[in-house]
Amino acid sequence: MNKKLITFLATGFGSGLAPFAPGTFGTLVGVVICLLCLPLPWPLRLLTVLTLSALSIYVAQRAEKIYQKKDDQRIVIDEIVGFQITMLPVAITILHLCVGFVLFRIFDILKPFPINNLQRLPGGWGVVIDDVAAGIYAAVILFALNYAGIV
Repeated sequence: MNKKLITFLATGFGSGLAPFAPGTFGTLVGVVICLLCLPLPWPLRLLTVLTLSALSIYVAQRAEKIYQKKDDQRIVIDEIVGFQITMLPVAITILHLCVGFVLFRIFDILKPFPINNLQRLPGGWGVVIDDVAAGIYAAVILFALNYAGIV
């Protein structure tokens, strides 16, 4: 992939270039992508998320070299993937999207243990894996809230 395509994907189609809260804007792109996956049966959603995860590790690693900075804030493809993981265990509804968005952002920003340690991994792994973990934490809470009938 060329430099222009890498930066376009890494910045979440430009959302990571927002002057404030680029991670939040990247997550909003994740909401749109999630909505595009609405018609897919769950196994295809899972395959899409796994493929996007692998792609994001590659793209993030290449983008770090382009920006010459570890986990540059412009790189938001990891937020996009993390949000997809958040939404995997539930049906895609407006309520689930809203609750999942808030939960994911909380875990992505606060980075509770061991998420905070995962950023130390090298290259694209360090950029993406902490958001994958935040997505898993948020997914567990969202699933529990859904199972309990709260959302």
